[in-house]
Amino acid sequence: MNQLVGERISIATFKAQTTRHRIMGIVNTPEMQIVFSDTPGVLKPNYKLQESMLAFSESALQDADVLLYVTDVVENPEKNMEFLGKVQKMTIPVILLVNKIDELKVSSGEALAEIVEHWHSLLPNAEILPISAKNKFGVDMLLKRIQELLPESPAFFDKDQLTDKPARFFVSEIIREKILLYYDKEIPYSVEVVVERFKEDDKKIHINAVIYVERDSQKGIIIGHQGVALKKVSTEARKALEKFFDKHIFLEVFVKVDKDWRSSKKELDNFGYNPE
Repeated sequence: MNQLVGERISIATFKAQTTRHRIMGIVNTPEMQIVFSDTPGVLKPNYKLQESMLAFSESALQDADVLLYVTDVVENPEKNMEFLGKVQKMTIPVILLVNKIDELKVSSGEALAEIVEHWHSLLPNAEILPISAKNKFGVDMLLKRIQELLPESPAFFDKDQLTDKPARFFVSEIIREKILLYYDKEIPYSVEVVVERFKEDDKKIHINAVIYVERDSQKGIIIGHQGVALKKVSTEARKALEKFFDKHIFLEVFVKVDKDWRSSKKELDNFGYNPE
């Protein structure tokens, strides 16, 4: 979606489950408005947070005019057969994107053909496009095809609007992205970031954010010895936020324990994980 919109709307890391919410990116031209909806990846839920993430993914099946199902050259489709069954029943156009073809060897045209053929057997009505979002290969062709498939409709958003999310959302996502990059194992998946203060003027933004974890031991890991780990995350987040907002950022980050928040409906609602 970031390539299609031309702006960095969704955080992206090499780790699974990076995206937790449904995030809209809006492309406006004099002739059209495309509203892209980036959802969490499809997964089998193990706790309530993942149930909410799956609900965000399934909500896209309800109101889309065109569905882009993104896979890659290494994903095993069999793990998502239940979701694919729902996609198969859809009456709207479905485009299946086989991403990361840059990771295939130059001589492996046969491997790509096998991948395409396998997906064709699973989703026979879908158009299949090999792409590399990283290298922008196939992105222009995809955008052109989406334009051809879009129905006529009034614009849903203002012409100068880029996304449906507020500034605070991107602050929390950028901090969470740095946590995904700098911590291992379960730590990034046990974290939620909440912006408690966002005060902006012409030249600078003052931000107070809280990193919530589920255990006292996780709090210690996030902070690190003499606060070194938290300082690193805060510094990298501040740099990214200054680039995002094009302003000086004063960022204060605190760490608190909210026991088992991933399994609490009340806490998930408070953190904005209600798909309705």
